[in-house]
Amino acid sequence: MEADIPLGWKMERYDGTTDPDEHLDAFLTQANLYTNDDVILCRVLPTSLKGATLTWYGELPPRSIDSFNTLVKRFSVQYATNRSHRMTLTSLTNLR
Repeated sequence: MEADIPLGWKMERYDGTTDPDEHLDAFLTQANLYTNDDVILCRVLPTSLKGATLTWYGELPPRSIDSFNTLVKRFSVQYATNRSHRMTLTSLTNLR
């Protein structure tokens, strides 16, 4: 919590209804303009969340995130159902 957050940091906020991978890609693209420091990335990612996703983050157990990679994995698992899926002939055939 002692790491400074870069001034002027603005990010479109994620509400949990779209592809989490797209949000993480956009977040990291912008974040890498400022830093690649793990601690800062962990502190800044929550500022890009809103609604249910921010509530989810706030309910993570204390000291359960030991790196940005851990945070990304937990975020990705939590919102995996919102990932965009490519339609294939097999998936179209299986639709009823």
